Amino acid sequence: MKRENILTGSPWEDKMGYCRAVRIGNIIEVSGTVAIVDGEKVKADDAYAQTYNILERVEKVLEDLNVGMKDVIRTRIFTTDISTFEDVARAHASFFKDVKPTTGFYEISKLVAPEYLVEIEFTAVVQ
Repeated sequence: MKRENILTGSPWEDKMGYCRAVRIGNIIEVSGTVAIVDGEKVKADDAYAQTYNILERVEKVLEDLNVGMKDVIRTRIFTTDISTFEDVARAHASFFKDVKPTTGFYEISKLVAPEYLVEIEFTAVVQ
């Protein structure tokens, strides 16, 4: 099967040797994605805005593959503060309320930089 790597131009892609997403056949795996924290719309203390930003960005990556959020079968959500659950869940539900992928919600000690509260990985299968 053909492998398709999706690059977004992030400096981390070359630095770390990864891509935003990989598609092989009908399976798509999306790398852990954090928000673009701009200090205005997406702040370092706003888990809802960070989660929503991540979901919007991944939606675009999937659209570039002619796939949609409806094809996501699993999300893995990592947070540095489990008390943000309600905010993260509300943002997640705004994209997946009807899709209902399997998911996990995990508190971890740190992400790659202190301004990130949330990182999400995605698996999609195209039928």
